[in-house]
Amino acid sequence: MTQDVEMKELQAPSNSVPVPVPSPTPSTLQHLKEIASLIETGAYAREVRRIVRVVRLTMALRRKLKASVLSAFLNFALTPGSEVHTRLSSYIPKEDEHDMDVDTATSATQAPVKHSIPELEIYCYLLVLIFLIDQKKYSEAKACASASIARLKNLNRRTVDVLASRLYFYYSLSYELTGDLAEIRGNLLALHRIATLRHDELGQETLLNLLLRNYLHYNLYDQAEKLRSKAPRFEAHSNQQFCRYLFYLGKIRTIQLEYTDAKESLLQAARKAPIAALGFRVQCNKWAIIVRLLLGEIPERTVFMQKGMEKALRPYFELTNAVRIGDLELFRSVAEKFSSTFNTDRTHNLIVRLRHNVIRTGLRNISISYSRISLVDVAKKLRLDSPNPVADAESIVAKAIRDGAIDATLDHGNGWMVSKETGDIYSTNEPQSAFDTRIAFCLNLHNEAVRALRFPPNSHKEKKVLRRGGKDSSRNKSSLNI
Repeated sequence: MTQDVEMKELQAPSNSVPVPVPSPTPSTLQHLKEIASLIETGAYAREVRRIVRVVRLTMALRRKLKASVLSAFLNFALTPGSEVHTRLSSYIPKEDEHDMDVDTATSATQAPVKHSIPELEIYCYLLVLIFLIDQKKYSEAKACASASIARLKNLNRRTVDVLASRLYFYYSLSYELTGDLAEIRGNLLALHRIATLRHDELGQETLLNLLLRNYLHYNLYDQAEKLRSKAPRFEAHSNQQFCRYLFYLGKIRTIQLEYTDAKESLLQAARKAPIAALGFRVQCNKWAIIVRLLLGEIPERTVFMQKGMEKALRPYFELTNAVRIGDLELFRSVAEKFSSTFNTDRTHNLIVRLRHNVIRTGLRNISISYSRISLVDVAKKLRLDSPNPVADAESIVAKAIRDGAIDATLDHGNGWMVSKETGDIYSTNEPQSAFDTRIAFCLNLHNEAVRALRFPPNSHKEKKVLRRGGKDSSRNKSSLNI
């Protein structure tokens, strides 16, 4: 016979540890309020490093911005009904009530804390401008950017400089996305002049790069070089802006046929760029590959196998292979196959210059393989498609001999190219010069790494105080008594 058993609730022992309840994660609006308090602290204490931290925290919240959150934050940071609040609120689209966050809905009942400092006002401009660009509302972004720039011209505070540099960047980006980049060139020049007079070095860096980008966008390389050469020089304050400057300088040097300086600038820009800036590093590597090919160098295979760059650098890998072999026909087919990619990257004109390097590489291979060969066979092997290939081959061989690309002589009477015997390269100064170049590169890399080291502010003063507290304490006490 079965009996029903009554189930009793199990009681937890008295010595058991209570299970902690996970605290709810703060909302985006709460993060923005904390950033606002950080701006206020940095403005009153005049600490620029706090404003730098504000920009870094804002970029982390960029993907979480919504129209409802922005509206609630504007109500919190600005006085409702003021000119700035009305203008910025007009750029934000209205959302339904059910799409609003819980913290956003409840924030309307709370008494907002008003801030009247200019740093917070400029930050609101920046926040709304970033949101409009991400939402692809470019016309509203242009209007918001123009209004923020007009407000910045009346402010001369060091704590605003960091926010102003970001506004300058998005101001130019909003006009570039709509194809109206030429309209703001004069305004950018005026802003650069104002930043120079106010000793705003971070603003000067940003505006100089924006002006160089503006000129290069319309292929105005001469004007870009004139501006760069006459702009004031100072120590770089932002690694990102310095990388952009090196990239633009490398492009200018490439167009001006200064390939050695261009190669150094482009490789340095790719090396200094942040790991997250994959697109920027890809562009630097594309231009650096072309410049190295124009210099007669063949990039290593590892350059094309970098993580995340294999697909983007594939056309340049095939182009490098054609230049390495010296096959003019293969070079033509690769240039035609990836012509759209080269036009998008704006490297098509540089690839046209590579034709002479392909011919010279093929001629060098011929001179190594044959001790004597006729100019007719040279023209056939180089696949010259000109009306008079023999005469062209003769002029190409003569120029290569004069430039020192090949070690040979030209027999005009018999129509031959006679190659000289290959000597011992280690009996020349070429290995020494190559070794010296590598040592100089390593030393420069070490010096740049040392200069890029960062230390906590006033750390040297703390060490001095500690050192004095040990040995010189009696002397310090006597000096205080005196």
